Amino acid sequence: MAAANPLREGMHDDRAAAPAVFVIFGASGDLTKRKLVPAVYNLAQSRLLPQGFACVGVARRPKPDFAAEMRESVSKFSRRKPLDAATWAELERGLSYVQGEFSDPATYVRLREELERIDGARGTGGSRIFYLAVGPDQMTTIVRGLAEAGLTPRPSGVAGEPFARIVVEKPFGNDRATAQAQNRELLTHLHESQIYRIDHYLGKETVQNLMVLRFGNRIFEPLWSRGHVSHVEITVAEEIGVEGRGKFYEGVGITRDIVQNHALQLLTLVAMEPPASWEADAIRDEKVKVLRSLRPIADAEVARRVVRGQYAAGMVRGDRVPAYRAEADVSPTSMTETFVALGLSIDNWRWAGVPFFMRSGKRLARRVAEVVLHFAPLPHRLFGGVNDAPNALVMRLQPDEGIALRFATKVPGTGMALRDVTMDFRYGSTFGSSSPEAYERLILDTLRGDATLFTRADEVEAQWTCIDPITRAFEENRVPLAMYDAGSWGPVEADALLGPERAWRTP
Repeated sequence: MAAANPLREGMHDDRAAAPAVFVIFGASGDLTKRKLVPAVYNLAQSRLLPQGFACVGVARRPKPDFAAEMRESVSKFSRRKPLDAATWAELERGLSYVQGEFSDPATYVRLREELERIDGARGTGGSRIFYLAVGPDQMTTIVRGLAEAGLTPRPSGVAGEPFARIVVEKPFGNDRATAQAQNRELLTHLHESQIYRIDHYLGKETVQNLMVLRFGNRIFEPLWSRGHVSHVEITVAEEIGVEGRGKFYEGVGITRDIVQNHALQLLTLVAMEPPASWEADAIRDEKVKVLRSLRPIADAEVARRVVRGQYAAGMVRGDRVPAYRAEADVSPTSMTETFVALGLSIDNWRWAGVPFFMRSGKRLARRVAEVVLHFAPLPHRLFGGVNDAPNALVMRLQPDEGIALRFATKVPGTGMALRDVTMDFRYGSTFGSSSPEAYERLILDTLRGDATLFTRADEVEAQWTCIDPITRAFEENRVPLAMYDAGSWGPVEADALLGPERAWRTP
């Protein structure tokens, strides 16, 4: 018998998931094919799905070969290859499809009939999860249709009762006013506990490990404050351009697409106070406190604290790529930002005086997402200022999830030469397996009724409160648009944002 691997202890999570039907609105779209159904398949292969689990696709287009299409998608996009025939065969038995317009009441009648059939055949007990893999303009239409068909009864608080949960994709609103309007509309038909606003970044292993690193280790938490940290850097960079989504991006820009949700969520997890418990609302309460502590950016300050950019033509991994304005469905005079960098301040006791710098962009030098804590310089240069760069703690979210700590050590020899070295922890090599995809964790948490990694209504509105002055300044053209070559790390103007004593880390 093989010896147990101590590094794998604690990896298995056996919290029970209740039987339910997983309904995907927008089942003909890319998100369903690339992420959702492959995630469901991987959960099935890990034996984490409940007994009787079933999946129903809902979309406008006829899909006579829906199961065959989903099998092809899983074969292509699953992190586990090749496809396991036995796992897929079991999953396919619970797979079905309902065609219809989302605005047509008859669609919800057919869906209700299909759900009742599945309840009888698979014993799912009347519990449903409705995943809205659709644009924000269709969200309220679907929620209203489900409510009018009696498919989303509010919870009564009785233990073990069937549940109805709604998973909502980003973007949630276009600004604070529209987010508030969407929240009001959803809460007309649902209880807040039924709404799961998803941000797939929160499902990444390293994002979750931010809290474990801080609150599960004595050695880090005492250093996690203004007394030891010089500044914090958050980077979310992509090599790709708009990938045929020019029309979408023209109306959104990277500030709404990435910073309002992903980047601000990372900031809250880095800056939050220790929660009272591991309960969802205890954690989300602390995140909201951080957002409310962000120093407002006055209209007159936006140009000083924010840099916006747009990619020109350039080289990415040896390939010549076009400028943003040359992309399909993009105006040749577009002012939409594909890069943004900003400096934020948190006005509380822990972080007073510590700047948080964030940058995000498309067509940058490489795909990477990371959070870096730069520690304060040494108070006294004992070794003559030779190689005494400040320590740094790097938390990588993608592509190689892990944590690295940079510190100085002596080079072997008779002299006193110092060199920076890095202690590097990588999930894949340490645990001997790839990390689950973010959607796997989030779908499973929805089945379990765990809302910890989902955003609450007040959290979303607080995020928009921070972002609205920036996007308003962009729309009024009060911030210059800096051009940068595709394949670079963004416009040079972003370097000046950090001041003369600091520089962005090159991942």
